[in-house]
Amino acid sequence: MRNPIKKYKIDRLFFMSFAGLITIVLASTVWASYTISSRELVSSTSLYQQRLLDELNSQLSARLLTIEQISLSTSRDNELVKFLSGRQDQFERYRKSKEVEQSLATLTYSIPIIQGIDLYMDNPFYSDPQSYIQFRGRDSKEAGELNDVLETTDFTWTGEHRINSFQGEVPVLSFARTIMNDDRNVGILVIHIKADSIRMMLTGRSSGVDRLILDASGKQLLAIGDEPGASQMLAWRDKMQGDSGVFRVHEQEGIVGSLIVYSRLPNSNWMLVEVTPWKQLTEGSFKLAVVIGLIGIGAIILTVFLTLWLSKQFARPIKQLVEAMNSYLFVGPKPNLPRDYENEFGYLFSGYRKQNERIEELYDSLRVRYEQQRRAEIEALQANINPHFLYNTLDQLNWMAITAGQERMSRILELMGRMFRIGLSHGESFITIDDELKHVECYLEIQQLRWEEGLTYSIEASSEVRALFIPKMSLQPFVENSIMHGFHGRVSGHIAIRIERTDGGSLRITVEDDGVGMLPESERPVTRHTGGYGIRNVKERYEAYFGQQASVELSNRETGGTLVVIVVPERKARPKNEQESMG
Repeated sequence: MRNPIKKYKIDRLFFMSFAGLITIVLASTVWASYTISSRELVSSTSLYQQRLLDELNSQLSARLLTIEQISLSTSRDNELVKFLSGRQDQFERYRKSKEVEQSLATLTYSIPIIQGIDLYMDNPFYSDPQSYIQFRGRDSKEAGELNDVLETTDFTWTGEHRINSFQGEVPVLSFARTIMNDDRNVGILVIHIKADSIRMMLTGRSSGVDRLILDASGKQLLAIGDEPGASQMLAWRDKMQGDSGVFRVHEQEGIVGSLIVYSRLPNSNWMLVEVTPWKQLTEGSFKLAVVIGLIGIGAIILTVFLTLWLSKQFARPIKQLVEAMNSYLFVGPKPNLPRDYENEFGYLFSGYRKQNERIEELYDSLRVRYEQQRRAEIEALQANINPHFLYNTLDQLNWMAITAGQERMSRILELMGRMFRIGLSHGESFITIDDELKHVECYLEIQQLRWEEGLTYSIEASSEVRALFIPKMSLQPFVENSIMHGFHGRVSGHIAIRIERTDGGSLRITVEDDGVGMLPESERPVTRHTGGYGIRNVKERYEAYFGQQASVELSNRETGGTLVVIVVPERKARPKNEQESMG
């Protein structure tokens, strides 16, 4: 592993080291405070809930056991058993029904928690709908459901449900017991107790709690708050071992993480369960962690500012020296290094200034030599396109062709003379676009004389554009390339030239033809390389004159042929000297 001191910047390394150290300490403190405080809070809360549930369970057991005992004593009442046996005559049964109804009503009035009593029997008598006591037939749907439950036991509790009464539908818990006579089932006694009374007892002084009452089989009788699903109850039931206990349920598959506290008294048939969301328990710990985190963030911010100030003070002279060294890569003023350092930085600055003086001397000498070299290259390139002596020779040949009656040859020589006259341009490197286009038109007319009607061309350039200046002989090599290579082996072709201004202060010149396009190197015909040399000549002159401000791109057209796009800076006047043209 590479040493970070050798890899990273000093100020960043200094800053990140302090910031990282403080962040680790803060994160450890927040995590420890949250873990310890939440653990202690959960422990104390579960202990308090356990004691409260035990107390509530004791009160609830007393109430529910009372109902069970009342049900047991009532089911063994001789008068009730005789009445359900059906051995009396009709009048006697009717009289007994009134006595039983009165006895059960008295029981209902004496115990306020009882909502009503249903007695299931054979051949029931009519019951007043306004009465708390109802005689019902054993062939009813409700009796059938009770018989299914009471097949394996003599009594059972049913979960919370609603019954119809003269007060409307009311929620109740019901206790059902089989009434036997001579080993024969003669009826079912069902005592309905008010679910709201049990709910108030279960709520106690708490509000917003989730509590459940389960019977001995684990079936839910009543719940306050959010009721768990069947899958949750099945998972909890396996963990509820012993009389009382606590366990945690983690959050998964949409089930919120919770703390489960349950209480079952010895020799009791009921279990109380309290469900507390884990987030609610750890909310205080989370707030404490947030406060510690905010305090830590404040400390980090202060430390960051202090660290930044120290790192900048330490790294500033190094940055100044680096900036001074990098400045020689760009054109511009050189930064002044401070002179008030008396330590190692002062020695570095002094040595660098001395070295800087020698570099500037060498740079000046190299710049002069480079300018001389570029001027010589341009002159050498210009010499390739300014054969002055050929102009005089062509003039003589033209007169000879006129004398001999060779009009086509005379026209060709005349056009070539114009081309060379424009090419000479009194030694100027820049000519107007109008002259440049005339030069190209002369060349195209010469080629038309050779191709006759097979070659056509079009030129688009406004009068304002024609008055601008470009390096001479900029277009003819590309036109020549189209004819020599693009139209090779063909009898017709069209060349289009368009010159226009762009928004960026440049000229965009396009030369396109409908020839064969740019072929791979292996498929190109063996011809003269005049066009290729001329294009290279133009590119080299553009690079010498404009540098990165000019570009020449050749590509194939989608419809066939070659497209040349030339972008050069716009010049409204001819450069005064070669130095300006290269600037």
